[in-house]
Amino acid sequence: MAAGRRPFPVRAQLIFALFLLSTVAFLDRTNVSIAGVAISEEYRLDKIELGWIFSAFLLGYAGFQIPGGWIAVRFGPRRVLTWAVLWWGAFTALTTAVPVSAASTLTLLILVRFGLGIGESVIYPAANQFVANWIPVQERGKANGWIFAGVGAGAGLTPPILTAIIASHGWRASFWFCAVVGVVVGMIWHLAARDRPEQHPRVGEAELALIRAGTAAVSVESRPPVPWRAIVSSRAIWALTLSYFTFGYVVWIFFSWFFIYLAEARGLNLKTSAIYTMLPFIAMTVCCLIGGGASDWIARRFGMRSGRCGLAALALLLTAVFLVLGSMAQSAVLATFILAGGAGAIYLSQSSFWSVSADIAGPHAGVVSGVMNMGCQVGGAITASLTPWIAVHFGWTAAFIVAAVLVVLGAFAWLLVDPTRSLQPAATS
Repeated sequence: MAAGRRPFPVRAQLIFALFLLSTVAFLDRTNVSIAGVAISEEYRLDKIELGWIFSAFLLGYAGFQIPGGWIAVRFGPRRVLTWAVLWWGAFTALTTAVPVSAASTLTLLILVRFGLGIGESVIYPAANQFVANWIPVQERGKANGWIFAGVGAGAGLTPPILTAIIASHGWRASFWFCAVVGVVVGMIWHLAARDRPEQHPRVGEAELALIRAGTAAVSVESRPPVPWRAIVSSRAIWALTLSYFTFGYVVWIFFSWFFIYLAEARGLNLKTSAIYTMLPFIAMTVCCLIGGGASDWIARRFGMRSGRCGLAALALLLTAVFLVLGSMAQSAVLATFILAGGAGAIYLSQSSFWSVSADIAGPHAGVVSGVMNMGCQVGGAITASLTPWIAVHFGWTAAFIVAAVLVVLGAFAWLLVDPTRSLQPAATS
């Protein structure tokens, strides 16, 4: 059977490998939230200091998005992602080596998490460069849905798995578990992947023709200069970055503080919190897959702007409603389910961000998505420290309302985006 007609073509298999990498990446970045109570007790940290540690990862992650995207374009997603997994596995393990008695314990923890952020910064720009190289435009919503379903899967698996490991072997064992799993998945990626479809020995002529027909053809040897002027002056890229900033602000409340919120603000014990903490991430996983498929379907039926921009804007507005209602619910269980609905709603928009950045950027998708994702991670870094401050001074309801207001702004930013208008390489024309 020709490669293009296989039930699982090579491009689909590699997208699944990226799903696994995405899952591992979120095990490694959210483990500190699940271990946060144990780490705070051992190192005598308060919530504000723990928030600094959360923010340190995101600052490293955000600061290296654009260099990470450039590296993915320059060296290719296969090698870059392999190096990255080894890097972040090492820094995950290093977290366990920070001495309790050191005078600079807090500084060391911040530096290690910052280093972890640098290593993980390349994963999604590199994945988006892979999508631009391998995935036809009409399949990008579904492909990104699978890649970012790994976010929900990784974050959802973190509470039950790591809580069990921490209970039986301590929090350091949970970090070693994450590091080893990451290295194993990274080696699988290195063996299976290639930067471009024409380099892969198992891609047949039919699949290659299908890919070439739906992607911007750039030869393996061609490395067009990055059109920085066009990127900086693009209204669409600024709008995407602003909207993704608000996206990051909201989702990192779930990644950083939801476990602690349920345990302390809602009075659930740690075991129950671990179970209920899974709900937002299950919703993220399911809705990310639904959103990716829906984006492609709507785009085919009603046009790219409806499928990409319309769906994303509607999802962000729906998120705001869930955040406000969930934060005001009296029942802890009801609040958990409603807030989980908000986490799912916002992930209906996830594939739109990454599909549009690949659509408009073509061979520069890694760089453009790095710019966009930098906005997301800055939002996450701010919420990691600002959310507990708001909660302490004004209550958790106020913290969720602030997030809801921001995500409404993010929804309206999509009005400035046209996914059919490719980035004009002014610097190279």
